[in-house]
Order: sequence, then C-alpha cells, then structure tokens
Amino acid sequence: MREHAAIAPLREPAFLRIWSASVLSNFGQMILGVGVAWEMTRLTSVPGMVALVQTAMMLPLMLVALPAGAIADTFDRKRVAILGLCISAFFGSILSALAFVELTSPWLLLGFCFLIGTGVALYSPAWQSSIGEQVTPEVLPAAIGLNTISYNVARSFGPAIGGLIVLAAGAQAAFAFNAVSYLPLILAFLLWKRIHLPSRLPPERITRAMVSGVRYAFHSHPIRTVLVRAFVFAFGAATATAMAPLIAKDLLGGNASTFGILLGAGGVGAVVGALLINTFRARFSTAKAYSMLALLNGFALIAVGLSRSLPLTCLGMFLAGGATMLTISLLNISVQLSAPRWVTARALSLFSSLLTGGVAFGAWFWGIVANHWAIDTAIIASGVMMLTLPLITMFLTLPEASQAGAEAVDIENEPEVGLAITMRSGPIVIEIEYHVEPEDPRAFYTAMQEVRKVRLRNGGFNWSIARDIGDPSLWTERFHFPTWGDYLRMRDRFTQADLDAQSAANALTVDGKIAGVRRGLERPFGSVRWKENTPDPKQESVVFMGP
Repeated sequence: MREHAAIAPLREPAFLRIWSASVLSNFGQMILGVGVAWEMTRLTSVPGMVALVQTAMMLPLMLVALPAGAIADTFDRKRVAILGLCISAFFGSILSALAFVELTSPWLLLGFCFLIGTGVALYSPAWQSSIGEQVTPEVLPAAIGLNTISYNVARSFGPAIGGLIVLAAGAQAAFAFNAVSYLPLILAFLLWKRIHLPSRLPPERITRAMVSGVRYAFHSHPIRTVLVRAFVFAFGAATATAMAPLIAKDLLGGNASTFGILLGAGGVGAVVGALLINTFRARFSTAKAYSMLALLNGFALIAVGLSRSLPLTCLGMFLAGGATMLTISLLNISVQLSAPRWVTARALSLFSSLLTGGVAFGAWFWGIVANHWAIDTAIIASGVMMLTLPLITMFLTLPEASQAGAEAVDIENEPEVGLAITMRSGPIVIEIEYHVEPEDPRAFYTAMQEVRKVRLRNGGFNWSIARDIGDPSLWTERFHFPTWGDYLRMRDRFTQADLDAQSAANALTVDGKIAGVRRGLERPFGSVRWKENTPDPKQESVVFMGP
C-alpha cells in the first residue's frame, strides 16, 4: 500500500510528463558539472578555482531565488518555468559552441556556470510550487519525494556518465548534452494545460512581493527554523561534492572516470535516502532525523578525508550523499507543508537560496582551508563541524510541519468605503475593538500574541494592543498597512490556521466576537477638498480592481 502511495502522483498525466522530462534535465545538469569541473582541473591546478565551480553553479540559486519565487507567485508559474529553462538552454548552447572552438578559460567557465544557474534558479521555484497544482493535496508529500528521487537518480548515474563522456569525447560533449537536455522539459511544460485563476486584485510589484515573502518567513517559526538549519547543514556538507575532483585526482590518484564514480556513489546514496523519506517521516520527528543524519554525514566526511582507498571513499560518499539528500528532502517537505499557497514559491525560493548559499559559501570556505592546509584537512574539519550540529536543537526547536490549516479561507463582511480611495491610497490604519471577560485578561493577551503573528506574517506592521484605562474590559488592537491594496491582499491571504488564531481570541470576549472595526486613512490630506463648498467624494463599497 505504501509503495502504491509513493507512485500515486505519477497517475497525473501532467506531473508524469514534467517529472519524466526533469530526470533528463537533471542528468544534463549533473553532466555539465562533471564537464566544467574536469575542464577546470585541466586549465588550472589551484584547488580554490576548482571549488569555485560549485560556488558558481549554486550562487545564482541564492541570489536569484527570492525574486524568482516572487515572480512565480505573482505571474503564471508555467510561463516562468519555461522562461527559466530557455535561459539555461541558450547559455548552455553558447558554452558548448565556445568549447568546440577551444575558447574556454577558467573565468569564462565560471561565468557561464553562473548564467546557466540563473535560468535554473528562475525555473526551480516555479516548478516546485506548481507541483501542488498538478497533484491532489493527499499525494503532495509523495510528489515532493518523487521530485527528489528524480534529481538523485540523475545524481547517481549522471556523474559517472559524465565522466565517461568527458573521457571519450571531451568536456565540450558534456556541455552539448546539457544544452539539449532542457528541450524535452520545455515541451512538457508547453503541453501542461494549467488552469490559471487570475487574482481579483492587481499583482504586487516584484519588490513588494519579495518583502512580503521575507516577512512571512521571518514571522513563521517553522519556516524560519527550517531556513537556518538548511543553511548550516549545507555549509558543512559542501565539501563532499565541491572537493570530489580533488579527492579523485590528489587523494586517490584517479582520472575523470574516478571522479564520476565518486559522484555516482554519492548519488546512489541520495537515491536510497530519497526512498527512505516515508520511513523516516513515519518513525522520527524532523528534528530528531536532522540530528541523526548530521552525525551520519559527519562520520562519513571524516572517513572520506582519511581514506586513500577507492572502495572506502565510495562508501563515505554513499553515506554522505544519502544523509544530505534525506535531510534536504525532509526540510523541503516541511517548507511546502507549512507555507500557504499564496507564498509557497517564495518560501521555497528562500529555502533554495539559504540551502545553495550554504553550499556556495561552504565550498568557498573549505576551498580556502584546503589552500592553506590540505584537502584532507578541509574535509575532516567539515565532518567535525557536522558532528556539532545536533547541538542546534537545544536552542532552535523545529515543530512538525502539517498541511492542516494552510488552506485559504474567505473572510466575510467586505469592508465598505465612503471615501474615494485607490489601491495605492495609504497608509491604512486598522483598529479592532474587543470586550473581554474580566476574569482572565492574561489569557486574552496570550491569545492576541498569536493574532499578532498572523497580522505580521500577512503584511501588517506597527502592531500594538491597548487596554482602556477607564473601561478595563475594552481592548483595542491596532496595526498598519502601507496601502489599501496591501490591506485587501491581507484579507485574501487568510488561512484556516489564521482564522483559528482569531477565533481563539474571540472566544475570550464577552459576546464571542469582535466588538467593532475601524479602518482609517492616515495623513488624509489628499482626500480633503481645498474649498469648503466642495463635498468629499463618496464610494458606496470597495471595488476589487483585478486584472
């Protein structure tokens, strides 16, 4: 039954096509990494330059991920994904052409890795956040697991194939394979008949959407904790992949084929880890699994640093690859289950940004360590760091993520407007009055702290709560929005969990509901006429000015 559940998302034709094509695309990216890394070792023997290959491929995912997530949440995710794939295919083709005429150089390789990675960074949040549109919520965790398996199947065999391609036909053939591998995935997205439901509100500006995503992640404890843990873990685990060409060449005395075998061993471990996702989720909490896998990864890295034997090194890479990918998959599932649909792509982009940022900075840092001391010293040191990560659970708890409460709800009682305001009118101040039972004001205050998190996550700022001195039963909640449009978006962002927090506070009031709401336009000089005999314009009710 569990096996059937694991492959249930493949019964959806759109998901099946895109997932199958993504396997080939992932193969192309893995083969590209092998080709660039080995070409770099041919052009230069500086360990830091070799390690920078990993940084160049991962850095765009950190720098571009957040605006890419905002774009994916704001516009049609299908079109955004296709655009990202076209960018990667275009620059991959140019790199291939330059390699065939032997015009490559170390810095040119790094530059094109960055540009290809930029396309991938634009595509990734759009694809990951669209999975929930292709499958039902019941099989979403299984779909995420299959997406992880797709990547790791390519990671298992792609490097070995890449090593053989480089050995037989040179790095330029690896670059050409990567450029072509994006085409089936572009076609799969074109065939997806996505039902795009336009918002009743005009789209946010990209900068404002980015800020909204960051604010939500910052004020959401589960997502904030996952982001920190992802960065720290990736920083320590970066050495296995970043140093793989140097491990093959300097520690084992091998060639491109040896390099491919090492990455293949790590990929096989990653596939095994992906297959164990459901088992780990059933038997362990995410926090406990994180600690266990950090310890396993640490011991594996230490073994890789000490080994001079190919079988032992492959075993270490196998364990490190499995622990790393299993950790990433569990954290990825936590993000997707914790984030409501309106901010899913931005939450995932922040996750990718912190994860790849950890890999990029980790590869750079451990490359410096290798330059100043030795390659094996850097790997062993990263392993020791991983052994200390379970200590993070002592001060950074990770609650279990759940999809319950993440679904959107409609708020009744549309606000009525008497002023002629626009979506850009602001700042807007909201004041909500509560008549609270006098027996236990502490309980109401505690409940309002959860309401505070809701307001701040969904776009409010300058939140405060006040108790009337003359009438102690009267409490007033006050918060702001930059514009009227931001306030309306907040109402559209309400989830069941947000409603539950509000209901818990309302239950402690005299009548079990809010006493009154006042919505005001601060600094309203623009709404006031200069002449006394000119009346203020009126508007019967708010109009949602959607596209």
